[in-house]
Amino acid sequence: MKLHMRFVMALMLIMPLAASVCSASEKPNIIFMLSDDQGWNGLSVAMHPEVAASKGDIFYTPNLEKLAAQGMRFSSAYAPSPVCSPTRISLQTGKSPAQLHWTKAAPAVPGRMLTEPRLIKDLSRDETTVGELLKKAGYTTAHYGKWHIAGGGPGAHGYDENDGDTGNENAFKFTDPNPVDIFGMAERAAKFMEKSKTANKPFYIQLSWNALHAPELAMKATQAKYEKLTSGNNSKQVATAAITEDLDSGVGKVLEAVERLGLSGNTYVIYMSDNGSGGGAKRGGLSGGKGSVWEGGIRVPLIVRGPGVAPNSWCNVPVVGYDFLPTFCAMGGLAEKELPNGIEGGNISVLLKNEGKGIVKRAREELVFHFPHYQSDDGPHSAIRLGDLKLIHFYENDRVSLFDLSKDIGERNDLAKQMPGEAKMLSDRLEKYLIDVKAQMPTKNTEFDPAKPIAPRKGGKGGDKNDKGNGKGAKKGSSKE
Repeated sequence: MKLHMRFVMALMLIMPLAASVCSASEKPNIIFMLSDDQGWNGLSVAMHPEVAASKGDIFYTPNLEKLAAQGMRFSSAYAPSPVCSPTRISLQTGKSPAQLHWTKAAPAVPGRMLTEPRLIKDLSRDETTVGELLKKAGYTTAHYGKWHIAGGGPGAHGYDENDGDTGNENAFKFTDPNPVDIFGMAERAAKFMEKSKTANKPFYIQLSWNALHAPELAMKATQAKYEKLTSGNNSKQVATAAITEDLDSGVGKVLEAVERLGLSGNTYVIYMSDNGSGGGAKRGGLSGGKGSVWEGGIRVPLIVRGPGVAPNSWCNVPVVGYDFLPTFCAMGGLAEKELPNGIEGGNISVLLKNEGKGIVKRAREELVFHFPHYQSDDGPHSAIRLGDLKLIHFYENDRVSLFDLSKDIGERNDLAKQMPGEAKMLSDRLEKYLIDVKAQMPTKNTEFDPAKPIAPRKGGKGGDKNDKGNGKGAKKGSSKE
């Protein structure tokens, strides 16, 4: 009897441990792939079921076509910013660039009507990242590729394995047969998956691809293919199409590793871009591009495959990049109360498990995109989307434009004068949001002289030493964000 009681007591002691080991092994793996400067129509698979211009005519991305067939496509997915590093810090923290006071990477443009705000340009140790949160949930974590947000690099922010405090300059170190380190990153990711599987640990891997930067470094054979297809008439188009296909091949290597290791049944694979890069406006697609908060600058490709996600499904509900932190944490078993204060994103799992239908619960109903800078022809401007309505506020002349995206995805029919009540309501909500998050705003340049020539815009790396003393200085080839 005593022996029996001892056995029962010992069993009771080890049951919680066994349960925790079991739950850890059952947590889904997460692979988050982020491309660079890839537009909404930058793949050979459409991002909108009713918009032909939501895919590119020249691109060939068979692996992403396959991923889309196996998962869900989002027709209204947004990057947090129309430029690179503000999106990247937003993804890490679940907060908007406006709240983080990091809305641009490149240095300010002097001599304009408005003065751009000063930026932080350094991921603070006070911010809690998705890597740190998932480590708390029992995950092993890795970040490969472009970091671009300083702060000591991924290793200082919750990533067990990483490539260091990298930026745009790293893309130029790798040439054929490993253009911009596409295949090197895929190989490191595969090894990390295998090691995590052996250790019976769930993993989170972020692959921040350098591509589409340095497209001229695409594999020679791929470039030759597109030179033949286009008769060599457009070298930029050839290079972009070639690096796009090379990137797709790298994605294929990652997907092959997932299958080979028997992980596909318990692994989420997410693919999106860090900002828009146009959107086929001439073919009835999106207006604007990088550096603007028109749809072409912020709407991006997004595909999700994983447990519970219906194959070849679509979601038309608007989602934004900072939704991923709470989503990944929920997948990892963290309760909402365990997330840091100030999180602006919402858990999109309700969409993934319900064939794209549902409501994403966020701190605020509206989505705001704040770009108080000079980069596009629009000057400093911000946008707010609420339901199907979107308003853009241009700060130089205090003008607003209003669009109904359900009927006018290309933002060609300005409704501001026809719908003054809705325009004022959205303007008021936009202003309140920017005040609430203490967003930095452009200010009047008292020394502005319209007769003086305007200085050209200069590029910069997130955390550029020459701009604010944080991170590494920009190098040759890093003129773009």
